[in-house]
Amino acid sequence: MSKEELSLPTSFSGPGDSPGFLLWRVSNVWQRRQRAALQPLGLTHPQFVILACATWFGDKEALSQARIRELTGVDPMTTSQIVRSLERLKYLTRRPHPHDPRAKLVTVTSAGRALARKAVVVVEETDAAFFNSVVAKAPDLVKLLQTLNRNS
Repeated sequence: MSKEELSLPTSFSGPGDSPGFLLWRVSNVWQRRQRAALQPLGLTHPQFVILACATWFGDKEALSQARIRELTGVDPMTTSQIVRSLERLKYLTRRPHPHDPRAKLVTVTSAGRALARKAVVVVEETDAAFFNSVVAKAPDLVKLLQTLNRNS
């Protein structure tokens, strides 16, 4: 095999120069830390995201599962599974939508609100520790991530 056949057709000198690879690596480490932090509360990170989102927006608007999916970016099947699991745990309730027979309205229970309040503290403490080494640049990082999110 030639040297060209052995090498990868990339413009990067190595994985450490690839923004996609770095984002993947950093995201994996961040997810592991969040998982470990939320485990004592009995929540997965996707459950936290949906519970926190439903708590945050639930007072402002009637939330359907479809709206929760839009707000969180979680795919429809996963949203449905997580909402059902949180309902079984008595953190959410679902009831028929008054105007759309196919939709369900999701409401956070008082137990769900209490858990969301505890969990958001844990998640934000975990974030603060994780991002501590770049805290001075955090506003720039947030702006970059917001741009990527808007464009995706």
